[in-house]
Amino acid sequence: MTSAIRIALYQPDIAGNTGTILRLAACLAIGVDVIEPAGFDLSDRALRRAGMDYIEMAALSRHADFAAFQQGRLGTACRLVLFSTRAEQAYTTFAFAPGDILLFGRESAGVPDTVHAAADHRLLIPMPGGGRSLNVALAVAMATGEALRQLGEAGREPRVLSPNSAGAGS
Repeated sequence: MTSAIRIALYQPDIAGNTGTILRLAACLAIGVDVIEPAGFDLSDRALRRAGMDYIEMAALSRHADFAAFQQGRLGTACRLVLFSTRAEQAYTTFAFAPGDILLFGRESAGVPDTVHAAADHRLLIPMPGGGRSLNVALAVAMATGEALRQLGEAGREPRVLSPNSAGAGS
């Protein structure tokens, strides 16, 4: 079963964060769209180290730029849901829907105004502690968890390990 949502990364800067997100997405059977150019080569060692062997399991789609990403999205029922420190609505008050694409900006700069304006919805992860921003991999995990919880996907049956699998009985 594949997930009802996708994760999109706008021009990610840090290979380790992208690798961690790909690992999360592989484990949760969620597709990831990388909108290029990335700030690193997608074959980068740091990406592979963070993603470990899960990268091979990830459903990764690459897009040459935001226009190419939009071309593939438009005409579908997929809503583009941007997570931004400039948003006003908390992600926990938003009603996620099947088909939503959760978009996260560059670690160093977020997204440009044109991408911000193109989003169907803009959400904020409140930070009452006063920080400027969260690590993007943490933000992706928080947002994805809430979306899956709302859509009832967090309770999917896990893969059943055979009795001979590593970790069986622990």
